[in-house]
Amino acid sequence: MRFTAVALPVLGLVLAGCHIQVEGDRKPEETRTVNIEKPKADMVEVTVAMSAGELEMSGGAAKLMEGQFTFSGGNQEPEVQFEDSSFRGRLNIRNKSRTTTIGNNAKNVWRIKLAEDIRMDLKVSLGAGESHLDLGKLHLRSAGIQLGAGQVELDLRGPKRSSCDIEIRGGVGEATVWVPNDVGVVAEARGGIGEVSVRGLNKDGSRWVNGQYGKSPVTIRLDVKGGIGQINIRAE
Repeated sequence: MRFTAVALPVLGLVLAGCHIQVEGDRKPEETRTVNIEKPKADMVEVTVAMSAGELEMSGGAAKLMEGQFTFSGGNQEPEVQFEDSSFRGRLNIRNKSRTTTIGNNAKNVWRIKLAEDIRMDLKVSLGAGESHLDLGKLHLRSAGIQLGAGQVELDLRGPKRSSCDIEIRGGVGEATVWVPNDVGVVAEARGGIGEVSVRGLNKDGSRWVNGQYGKSPVTIRLDVKGGIGQINIRAE
């Protein structure tokens, strides 16, 4: 994905504390694989902070985490830290450097799979780039998504073991959030400078609900606040 110099002043507002360079030197591409074994803890707090690049996240891991990280153009593999305990584990994935290079000659791609049978509190902070978050099969208690600049697709469809709280905060780009119709969904959605668009849910006062809300033993509770960009909520 190529970003022009025109976009950089806006990115600076959203990605405070991060330095993004456009283009990069022709350095060889590298790929690293990092696996984290399942913890003793029944609950894990997972934090993913990516300043720029492409993020793919989903379930399907046989371990707690199976990660594949591809980088070039002066970028480094992310820092992965895990602390286990009998009560709560903590998994942190974040950039090692404050500088991330993006452009035709630079790559920063994270592909992260997480276990589906471990309950999680998930926090994801995104910068510039494109992200696909397929979280529907994860055993989430809560998730907080901070959007940056670029495009994000967040899919919450899939089998649910229990209710969960999802908080989404808008950035500069566009995000599409897919929610299921087979469990209860209630969404509080407020726009910022940008717009929040809701389709497939029914307006109920200041919120939106689906047909299973109040009937299903499982409920997804969405709290969405738009930023400068566009947020789309789609029920299917």
